[in-house]
Amino acid sequence: MRKRTLLALAGTVAALGLTAAGPASAAGAVLTIGGTGGTAVAVGDTLTAPLASGTSATLYSSATGTSGVTCTSSQFTATVTGNPDAPGTATESVTGHTFDSSSCTSNVMGVLGVSGITVDHLPYTATVGSDGTLTVLPAAGSTIQTTVKLRTLLGSITCVYQAPSLTGKADNADSSISFTNQRFSKVSGSGLCFASGYFTAKYAPVTDGGAPVSVN
Repeated sequence: MRKRTLLALAGTVAALGLTAAGPASAAGAVLTIGGTGGTAVAVGDTLTAPLASGTSATLYSSATGTSGVTCTSSQFTATVTGNPDAPGTATESVTGHTFDSSSCTSNVMGVLGVSGITVDHLPYTATVGSDGTLTVLPAAGSTIQTTVKLRTLLGSITCVYQAPSLTGKADNADSSISFTNQRFSKVSGSGLCFASGYFTAKYAPVTDGGAPVSVN
C-alpha cells in the first residue's frame, strides 16, 4: 500500500511539473522584442535594419566571383502586417530598401563608379517563419526589381535586374537577416551590365523602436 501511495504521489508531482512548465516554455508570438518569448511586436510597427557592422552588400556577376558592385551602406524598412502565435508565420510589408550610392563601388572593367541603386516596385510582401526562413515576394503580376546606374568610360548606363522572389534567413544571435547569392536576371542595359546579378547582404540588428527583434 505504501509503495502504491508513493508511486501515485510521484506521478502527481510529475504531472504538476509538466503543467507548470508548459506556459513558461511557450514562445508567444513569432516576432518579439526583449528576447525570445518576449513582448509581441505589434501589428503596424515599423522594423528597420542597416547592414551589419563591417559588412557589405554585393551584387556580383556570378555566385562564386567577386566582380560587380559593392555597397557599405544600405537599409531596409518594413511594416508588420501579421504576427501570430509561434510556431507560425509573421507577415510584413517591405516599404523601403535603400542603398547609399556614395558608399558603392564597382570593379567591372570600364566602369568608373556607381551613380545610384534603386529598388523598384515596392512595397513587397515578406514572410518570416518560426524556423527563421524569410521570403520576399512582389505584388501579384509584378517582380522584384533593382535598377543600377553606372558611370562608364562611354557615359552613363542603366542596368535593370529582376527576380521572382528572394529567400533569406533570420538569426536570433544578432537579430539579423541574411541573403546569400540571390539571383537576379538582367532585363535591360548595355553590354557592360552583367547578364546575371547575385545579391548577398546581412542586415543587423533588425529593430522595433530601437529594440532588437527575435524570431520564435
